[in-house]
Amino acid sequence: RPQLVESGGGSVQSGGSLRLSCAASNYAAWPRCMGWFRQAPGEEGEGVAVIDSAGGTKYAESVKGRFTISQDRVQNTIFLQMNSLKPEDTGMYYCAADLYIPPRRCTNARVLPYQGQGTQVTVSS
Repeated sequence: RPQLVESGGGSVQSGGSLRLSCAASNYAAWPRCMGWFRQAPGEEGEGVAVIDSAGGTKYAESVKGRFTISQDRVQNTIFLQMNSLKPEDTGMYYCAADLYIPPRRCTNARVLPYQGQGTQVTVSS
């Protein structure tokens, strides 16, 4: 199964930026779908962004225009650039992947089967 290791979380003030990274390993071919979801204490997890193997991207309405997902297959890494952060963006951010689904089904990172351990993002007002 693929191994996913997140990094880049931290504490910032409202309006600040962070860049999350997810290093992927232990797979035979680049995953067909990768993405990020987040979970705040006591709340349901929320899909944030996904990117398919062709580079197509989708975002949650709450982050459109502020977050950008990208991938670097040479580094075996995906990124989440987060700008104009808000306190409601606070949560544990998880990287997730699926090896097989087609791009039309790459829509919600929350349901992808392989997940990392997460990295904490805290945004203060």
